[in-house]
Amino acid sequence: MGLFGILLGLALLIWLAYRGWSILLLAPGAALIAAAFAGGPLLAYWTQTFMDSASRFVAQFFPLFLLGALFGKLMEDSGSVSAIAQFMTERLGPARAILTVVLAGALVTYGGVSLFVAFFVLVPMARALFRTAGLPNHLIPATIALGTQTFTMSALPGTPAIQNAIPMPFFGTTPLAAPGLGIIASAIMLAFGLWWLGRAAAAARRKGGGYDPAAPVALDNAVEDETVRQRATTAREFDPPEVHHGHPTREAPPIGLAALPLIVVVSVNVLMTLVILPSLDVSFLAKEEFGATSLSAVGGVWAVVTALMAAIVTVVAVNWHRLVGLRETMDSGANASVLPVLSVASLVGFGAVVAAVPAFAIVRNWVLSIEGGPLVSLAVATNLLAALTGSASGGLTIALDALGATYMRLAVEHGIDPALMHRIAVMSAGTLDSLPQNGAVVTLLAVCGSTHRESYFDIVMAAIVGPIIALAAVITLGSAFGSF
Repeated sequence: MGLFGILLGLALLIWLAYRGWSILLLAPGAALIAAAFAGGPLLAYWTQTFMDSASRFVAQFFPLFLLGALFGKLMEDSGSVSAIAQFMTERLGPARAILTVVLAGALVTYGGVSLFVAFFVLVPMARALFRTAGLPNHLIPATIALGTQTFTMSALPGTPAIQNAIPMPFFGTTPLAAPGLGIIASAIMLAFGLWWLGRAAAAARRKGGGYDPAAPVALDNAVEDETVRQRATTAREFDPPEVHHGHPTREAPPIGLAALPLIVVVSVNVLMTLVILPSLDVSFLAKEEFGATSLSAVGGVWAVVTALMAAIVTVVAVNWHRLVGLRETMDSGANASVLPVLSVASLVGFGAVVAAVPAFAIVRNWVLSIEGGPLVSLAVATNLLAALTGSASGGLTIALDALGATYMRLAVEHGIDPALMHRIAVMSAGTLDSLPQNGAVVTLLAVCGSTHRESYFDIVMAAIVGPIIALAAVITLGSAFGSF
């Protein structure tokens, strides 16, 4: 009965979340169903297990959600994201429309700009380029997804994405975990995605398909759609309605100033990870007042937080006269982080309750018995949880909360570098999370004015098949040569 309760709670969570119900209600309800079928004390599971795990997630990662959303909103309202998009358009032009959109999306998201902020700049840019190039509208969502939801989220070393930060406390790793493997994986994702999109565009041309100027534009409708919002806030760190709040400038900065904060994010992240943090005396972390922890447990988060803070100071400093409504912009950015962090924390709380019921031992034993060793079983477990929850960050945290200590023990027993575990876990979370119910997919299609029937197959190829091929390559190379 305990296993049935887990499956029933999970099924209700998936079904009702897909219909737009709030995760803040669904996650504790599903957790209580699982606990009830296990015959456990319901209130204790809710207040002691669910809330303890959810609150620990907020304590660890709210600074990243807050600073990530704030930085994205400042970059948007300062005109920096638009300036970068315009620069890429002028340099590469309509003749390379797909590559232009992909690289523009990759540049801003690897630099720390929130996915949903990027959507609302990249979609008008893509429509203009595709119109001039005569490319079909239905390829726009997959093109944007390739540049924003694949290698810059899970593979490129040093990415400030929340998914890249989540494994760090579990494995004692840094944002630069397995950099060589990450770069190889990024190259595979990018090459495969561009090949597929180029092939799809050529096929459309042969059939006489081209840009449809009558296709709907749904930017505002997507923002106001409550169902889209509820799905989106479990996917990324930005609450979509806040995109149209704040006070955007009418004067975009020069490209050098627009790109400077992105350079600061990457540079400070690397500098903190490789130079500054290792040189500090952090013996004070062993004290109870600081959580009796270690630098390996918090250093990765510290590096990303410092990088985002430095970038925020930079974007405000170089755009001081453009940010005429600075308070409104910063308020909007801060508000945009609240619902996402609580939604993902609720998913994590649900996962903690499931992991605490006795029947979860069946699930754990099944996962660990998967053939291929710890790397394969970790990839399968994370993939499944990200797919079922429709959230890369939620699925990844649930997997590591339940099995992180086990995989760390297996890493020691098998001589596996925790950095390799880190990279495989993050990449696994960024594959099947892009199933049809995923909030980022739903939002992207809504913003583009497209439908699943028109565009989802190409999203599958660019954002699922390509990353799975890259994941398989990393597991193969990591098993043969270790982490590098």
